[in-house]
Amino acid sequence: MKTSLRIKADEAKKNRCRTLIAVLENPKNMENIGSVIRNIDALGVQKLYVVDGYKLLPDDWQVMRTRSSLNKISVGSIKWAYVRRFPDTEKCASYLKSKKYVSAVTSPRQLGKTNVSIVDGKFTQKRLAVWFGNESQGISQKAVDNSDFCINIPMSGIVESLNLGTSTGIVLYEITKQRRKFKNKI
Repeated sequence: MKTSLRIKADEAKKNRCRTLIAVLENPKNMENIGSVIRNIDALGVQKLYVVDGYKLLPDDWQVMRTRSSLNKISVGSIKWAYVRRFPDTEKCASYLKSKKYVSAVTSPRQLGKTNVSIVDGKFTQKRLAVWFGNESQGISQKAVDNSDFCINIPMSGIVESLNLGTSTGIVLYEITKQRRKFKNKI
C-alpha cells in the first residue's frame, strides 16, 4: 500500500514539465539557490542547472540532496528536484545545445536578441532552457550570445528588476502554465 507522500509524489510526477530546464548563472548565495529549488518543485519544472562559478554546490547531486543547509533552505524541495552543477556558462550552453534545447535568457532590458514579454510570449518549444542571471550583474553576455531569445517581465515602478526567487517564480509560473495547457491540447 502506498503512503500518502508516495501518492502525492506520483501525482506531481504526472504534471512535471519534463522538457523545461531552469538555469541559474553564477548565483552568489545559497539562499537564492534554495529559493529557486523550491519554486521549480512547486511549479513542476523537471530540472535546475546551476552555472556555479562561485563553487557553492558540490558536483554530486546526491550530496546536494543530503546537504543540510540546502535541504533546509529549500524546505526539503531538493529531495524532489534534479540539480546539476556546471563549472561555467560555455559548458552549460554547449550541453544544452547538444541536447537540442532552445535557450532563453531573462532580463529587464533589451539585449539585442529577440525580446519577448512574459505576458505576450509563447513558450511551448519542445525543449526549453530558461536562464536567470545572478543577483548583482544579471545575465552575462556569454549567456546572451548563446541564447535564442530574451524574456522580459514588464516593470511599472522605479526599480527595474526583481530578486531571483521572485523572478523565477513569475517566469516559470507562466511558462509551466502554457506548457501544460499546450500538452493537454495534443
